[in-house]
Amino acid sequence: MKERPVLIRADYGSVELRLKEVMEERGITRNQLAKLIDARFEVVSKWYKGEVEKMDLDILARICYALDCTTEDLLRYVPAEKEEG
Repeated sequence: MKERPVLIRADYGSVELRLKEVMEERGITRNQLAKLIDARFEVVSKWYKGEVEKMDLDILARICYALDCTTEDLLRYVPAEKEEG
């Protein structure tokens, strides 16, 4: 297995939430999703805006179930851009 560098002060990339795009594809609003997953509008809105800092796996599972999608549809890892030189 390839050894990875320690993450101290390293730019390791980020994870993007794609809930907004998936909801738009399915024509569902934040209010509708909140009702479907039995969650507050504010919770769904944070996910929709990509403002989630700590992921609640139960909410993620409910969203996947309600939207008939997978975690891969909702989450995308974006590697850091490497500086040349």
